[in-house]
Parts: sequence; C-alpha cells; structure tokens
Amino acid sequence: MPCGQQESGAGAARYVVGVDVGSTMVKCHVYDRAAAVRGSSSRKVESLYPRPGWVELDPEVLWSQFVGVIKEAVQAAGLHMRQVAGLGISTQRATFITWHKRTGKPFHNFISWQDLRSAELVNSWNKSLLLKVIHVIFTVLHFLTGNDRYLAPSFLTFSTQQTSMKLSWVFKNIQEVKAARKNNCCFGTVDTWLLYRLTKGSVYATDYSNASATGVFEPFTVCALLIFLFFPCNFRNVGTPLCVADQQSAMFGECCFHPGDVKLTMGTGGFWNVNTGEHLFASGRGLYPLIGWKIGEEVVYLTEGCISDIGTAIKWAQDINLFTNVDETAKMARSIVDSQGVCFVPGFQVSVNDPDLCASFMGLKPSTTRNHLVRAILESVAFRNKQLYDMIVKKIRIPLQTIRADGGVSNNSFVMQMTSDLINKKIEKPVNADMSSLGAAFLAGLASGFWTDKEQLKKLRRIEVVFEPQKDLEEYKPAMDTWLQAMKCSLHW
Repeated sequence: MPCGQQESGAGAARYVVGVDVGSTMVKCHVYDRAAAVRGSSSRKVESLYPRPGWVELDPEVLWSQFVGVIKEAVQAAGLHMRQVAGLGISTQRATFITWHKRTGKPFHNFISWQDLRSAELVNSWNKSLLLKVIHVIFTVLHFLTGNDRYLAPSFLTFSTQQTSMKLSWVFKNIQEVKAARKNNCCFGTVDTWLLYRLTKGSVYATDYSNASATGVFEPFTVCALLIFLFFPCNFRNVGTPLCVADQQSAMFGECCFHPGDVKLTMGTGGFWNVNTGEHLFASGRGLYPLIGWKIGEEVVYLTEGCISDIGTAIKWAQDINLFTNVDETAKMARSIVDSQGVCFVPGFQVSVNDPDLCASFMGLKPSTTRNHLVRAILESVAFRNKQLYDMIVKKIRIPLQTIRADGGVSNNSFVMQMTSDLINKKIEKPVNADMSSLGAAFLAGLASGFWTDKEQLKKLRRIEVVFEPQKDLEEYKPAMDTWLQAMKCSLHW
C-alpha cells in the first residue's frame, strides 16, 4: 500500500512516521494522533573526508541507514507497516549526488553541503566582472521598478554551501558525469535520490523547499533555473508531501504557521527562519529567501539566516576531551563567573566574506581551565545568535512574534538563557527537540487525512520550558565587545 493512503474499516492506519536524514544522524520516530512518539530509532551518519575540506557520504550506507531506522522504529512501536498512514522524510539540504539514469549507479559519493572543494570556484565567481555587471543591472531594475524580485540578484554572492558551484566542479572533474551528462545523467539532492530508490526509478522528483535551497531555483517565480534544462526533475506537490527540507520541516513542526513566527534551530549549524507569509522577502546580504512549503495552492515563504559551527564546535570540544558528556557543558559554564576574557572564534568552515577566517581561542592565561574554554564556546553561540537576530530585526519589515527553538543545542540551558537575555525575548523550547522529523510527519499526516488541519496541529504542541530574559544586555556588553575584537583579530588569517 503506498504511503499516504489509509486503509478503510477496522484496520485503518493510526500512526505516521517521520524520518530526518540529517548531517550527523538519521532519526526515525513513529507518532500517534496526539503526536506522541511511540517508537524511535537512530543511526550516526558517517561522513567521509577523502581530502582536506572535502566532505562526502556513501550513498549505499545512507540508504541502508534510512531503511534500517524505519524498520527499527516501526518494530520498536510494536507495529506493522500497514498501520502507518503516511511517511514524511526530512532531509539535509544542498547535499547532492549524480547517477546513471539507466543503471541507477552513482557516479560519485554524496557531496555534502559542508564540502569546500568549490571554494576556489566560489571566490573566482564572487570576484568576477560578470557578477559585478549582474549586480549593477539588477540594482538599476530594482531602483526603477521597486520590485523586490530584483533585489536579491543585486547582491548575489555564491557560497560553498550551495549546490550550484559544487555541481559545476563535478561537471569539470568527474569524467563519467561528462560522458553521461546529455542523456543518461540524473542529478538530485538527498530527497530526490531517496524517492528514486524508494520507487525503483519510477519517480524522479524534488520538492519546492529543497529546490529553493540549492542556489539553482528561482523562488520568486517558483521556477527552475537553467540547471533543470539539463536535469528535468518534476516537482512533487500532489498526494503526500513525502519529502521536505530539514529547516523548513522544523519550521512546520514548530507550528510557525503565521507571518512573523520565528524558528531557531541549533544543530550542526544554526538557522534562524522567519515566516513571511505569502510574500517572498529579499532582505539583503546575510539573509536569503526560501520557499517554506506548498500545500495545495498555498505557498508559504521564509527568510533565513545561518550560522556555521555550532554543534560542530561543541562536538570538536568533546573530541579533544574538554568534557565527557555534552549535558555537562551548561553546568561547567555556570560554575564560573565569566570566561576570564577567553574568547572562542568559530571558523571551521570557509566564510564567503573571509575565506581565511581562523578558528581560534584568544585570551588564554595560565589560570584558564576547561570550564573557561567550554564557556567561551557556548558564549560564542549566543553572541552569534544576537548578531543574526539584530540583522533580522533591522532588515525584515515584519513584526516578529513567537520565537521557538529546537535542535540538539537547544537542550543547553546556558546557551538558551544567554540568547534570551541578549535578544530580550522569550524563547520556547518544545519537549521533543527533533522538530525536523515531526514536521515531516505533520505534512504527511495532513496529506493523508491523518490530521485535519494546522489548527489541530497547533493543539498538539508540547512546550517543555520558556526562557525569559533575566539579565540586562549591558551586563554582557564587556564580554561581547571582547569577543567582537577577537573576531576582528581572526580575519584574513
């Protein structure tokens, strides 16, 4: 029985499954009608690092993990697949693969959104005369028309996180792709490839949320750019919305359905998303427009800003034995009054603005302990949240409403409280921080009739804690000024 179709009669399906294929974990949860988790399974994503700066995933291992967690979660819930009304899949964005259309054999491993192999190409394009001409043309068009669709291209810059430049690298450097490109090469992000495998090659499709995050899709007109002339994917928007991008899925899982609702995900990276309703808002450098989801004729748009190296930095600190268990870190940070002037500068990933930004600790002293180092890392997360929030407030012409946090780092009470203090806003944290899988399940459940509407979903939300501002911003000013100075010292390293 296809996912998304309910059985009739006494055996009607009573559960939905949500899978999150993330950057560090593949997780699956089985939800009942109250959105309570009845069974779960997870497996660690094993990234491959064949060369410095390269990040890849083995497609066969990922497929095995994907199938494995679904089977294990359903079994853990004591269910059979016939009791499942729908399957929703949330996937990491901009990670892609190419494969042979006829045989289905991949030409290479998945190239991760974290991969830096296109850094030279990105820098070259960002400095090119052609891009400067594009900026001038669209600046003039925006000035003459006032149409926001011309604003985003007027400050267009390429990023190593986007699919477009890495795909260009693949065309130039992988001979098998060159040879098969015209007639026998399929390209897809994780969602497309999983659909292709699930349907034994009968469905070659993507969804709007994933497409809008690749850098090769024009969200203003909801149409593909030139790349889809070579790879004509379909957009799957009928029946169960089987796949959805992870950040958009987390936004839906948090029930951020109204313009001005804000979602903060702190996982491998940090993502601030603002619901801008039916209006696609081109806001300037540092923020970018996305399609949130499309249900029937309703298209909801988001504006997003991102921070790199949140979970990455904390995991690195654990790997070098600054602490044993991540749950210890909030207590370690609170065990001291301040970081004693120690600052952590995150810079494990190449920055578009400064590819030579150096990750570093500054202000070390003979009295510096592990607690000071851990506190400095956590403070850097809160300081960057403050920077991005201020940018959102300044550039987005929509009153911000509820702020809801999720992701693994949202379980860190020190980071959450400090962020609430710095932005002077309440932040809600749900009982279950795995919002990507819940959002995918919500979408699949709505499409299959398992849940009625978004109003019903809002009633299913469970809030664990609300962080409210406790300290004045001025109390943090000396520490943040020191951190900003450390950031300046790390530029152009």
